[in-house]
Amino acid sequence: MFLLCCVLAPAYPQILYTADQMSKPTIQDVAKLAGVGVGTVSRVLNNHTAVRDTTRQQVLQAIATLQYTPNPHARRIAGGKSYTISVLLPVVTTEFYVRLLDGLESAFQAARYDVALFPLLDRARLERYLGSHTLAYQADGLVMVTYNLTQMMLGNRLQPKQPLVLVDAKTEDIDCAYMDNHLGGVLAGDFLSQQTGHLYAVWVETELDRFFSSRVFEDRRAGLLQSLSVHSRELAGEYTSSFDVSTARTIARQMLDEIQLPATVFASADLLAAALLDECKERDLAIGSDIKILGFDDQPWAAQRGLSTLHQPVEAMGYEAATLLLSRLSGYKGAARARSFEPKLVLRASTGSQN
Repeated sequence: MFLLCCVLAPAYPQILYTADQMSKPTIQDVAKLAGVGVGTVSRVLNNHTAVRDTTRQQVLQAIATLQYTPNPHARRIAGGKSYTISVLLPVVTTEFYVRLLDGLESAFQAARYDVALFPLLDRARLERYLGSHTLAYQADGLVMVTYNLTQMMLGNRLQPKQPLVLVDAKTEDIDCAYMDNHLGGVLAGDFLSQQTGHLYAVWVETELDRFFSSRVFEDRRAGLLQSLSVHSRELAGEYTSSFDVSTARTIARQMLDEIQLPATVFASADLLAAALLDECKERDLAIGSDIKILGFDDQPWAAQRGLSTLHQPVEAMGYEAATLLLSRLSGYKGAARARSFEPKLVLRASTGSQN
């Protein structure tokens, strides 16, 4: 069976040994020099909070003096833990997920956890990943990205035994960190309602089966339509596209063949907005006047291209999700917690205006 799994190694300290050292120092040596127990040294190595600052500094000084290097393999065996977090996500190739992983990884690395990535493509792959003997299921914790699989995972054989956090998805039963996509849709609708001419939208069409439920774009659309209704405006047309670049460009061409100018278009993801920008350039359309384009994401290249968009604090959302999971791994057993992040409207040249 083929399993695609990427492992991101944490940043363990690189300690060099001199040639005249007869043997590498042990954790017992560190404990003796620092005047503490082995358990205290272990807690310092694992960034445990239950260590006084003065004691922590004593241990760190002993580590530096002895040039002690923790043995990750021994650490796993001694602690009965894998020190690995499994991250299950739709894909690993889009800018959004790269940014999200940056946020997750920064928090997990600081806590000395490895991160294993498992892309989900279909239900069968998920069931394999969550099988009791697979690498994904043997991790100390799970991060589920975008797709809310809680209805499937709870109360049946796929229920995970280890702590789980959802990111870019919301539920009342499990810790989660999510973007308020409905608010993002409302902000987009408020902006579109102020524009003259016809209004259009292009949505992301997911190609995975309905088993993978996600409300991201559904919530954005609901917020947009709600706002337009309040302002007595409506969409003149709606289009859908996948995240595939060539498909997005094809849909962009179709839109520009059919829509009436002047127009304002809400692209529910910056990738779709970029395809529109490219096609408008090919047709010598005046971006910001003939056609105004508003995206969603604020990808790193958006400012350079002058794309107005809804900014998402993606990295912060990932970091917060990791923090929630780490607190569970440290013993927190309280009720499920939800952390909401709000998008922010950023206006640039593509809508003929600046913030």
